[in-house]
Formats: sequence, structure tokens, C-alpha cells
Amino acid sequence: MQGRFHLYEGYAIQKTTMPIRVFKLMGVETVILTNAAGGLNQDFKVGDIMIIKDHINIPGFAGHNPLVGANDDRFGVRFPCMSDAYDRDLQQLVRAVADELDFSVFMRDGVYSVLGGPSFETIAECRALRQLGADAVGMSTVHEVIVARHCDMRVLALSLITNKAVMDYQSEKKANHEEVLETGALRAKQMEKLVSTVVSRIPNTPTHCS
Repeated sequence: MQGRFHLYEGYAIQKTTMPIRVFKLMGVETVILTNAAGGLNQDFKVGDIMIIKDHINIPGFAGHNPLVGANDDRFGVRFPCMSDAYDRDLQQLVRAVADELDFSVFMRDGVYSVLGGPSFETIAECRALRQLGADAVGMSTVHEVIVARHCDMRVLALSLITNKAVMDYQSEKKANHEEVLETGALRAKQMEKLVSTVVSRIPNTPTHCS
């Protein structure tokens, strides 16, 4: 895929995740997801790539989950487990590939939190998310992961830290979309090399990258 559907564009949450269902019907077994995210962990730098090890689904706290409604048993069970949402073997593979490519200096591990958007987070929201254990925040990915796991697909997800979240009331810095796009362009080739190499190492499984 080139890009994705977002909640902030006005789509129903089930429609934002429809491509994952299509991939399942096509026989895809492993999904690699990438996103741009704001860094909440103050040890992270702009341009770091975070391997997502877990997520916090803030919209889900209010009932916005792509599995709400009648369960389609063709895809999965009514109550899918999410404690193993992000495949640990694939995470290890990414680390090994990053070592080979000399990318380890900008690789991180962490927890991703999703919000609805499209407004960027307030300082209080950033502080709250950090207290909850989030290392990065964005407006996508988690809903696709939930549906992929419902479909029993393996998931690998990577966040490019494109900006540092503003955590200080004295700061004059503001989050802006231009900074996100600029950082994404600068790191794009390395991210592409990382993902393509990982794909080549996954043994004989249909894989889709988005």
C-alpha cells in the first residue's frame, strides 16, 4: 500500500482496516506496517526507527475498536488475544538485519500509542501518554494490527520518529506536519532497505508491506 485510511479523514473504523481483510483473503500471512510518529521518550531522537513491541489503543478505551459489531467467524474469534500482537521473532529479525546494515545506532524498541487526530497532542496529553508507558504517538497502525491479529496474521510494525513531542510548557517549539514529511524523506531510503531486507529473510511466506 501507499499510505492508508485514517480515522481523522472521516472513515468508519471498519473501513480503515478493510485492506487488511483483503490481504487475508489474498492469502497474506505476514504484514509489515510502518508509520511516522512523535517521540514521547526523551531519549529518542528525530530520525530514530522504533520497533513497536506493544501498543496503547486510546480510542479503544472509548469503544472505538475495528472488531465492534457482529464477529465474522471466517476471519477470527470473537475475543482475540493481543498480548502477542507484535511477532517477537520478526522483531529479532529486524534487530539482526539492522546490525548487518549498520543501522543499530538509530534503532529503538518501544510502545506506540494511537490517538484519533488530526490535531497534534497537547502538552498534557503527551505527558499523560508518557506516564502510561508510551514511547511514541501517532494516528494510525493500531487498528490495522488488531484486525491483522484477528485474522491470525503475523505483524511487524516500525515507527519512524519524525518529531519530538513537546513536553515542556516553556518550550516555543510546535509540532508541524512539514517537519514530519521532511524527516520521513530523509530516512526513507534506509527504511526501505531495512524492510526489503527483512522481507527477503522471511522464509517462503506471502508478505505485504504498507
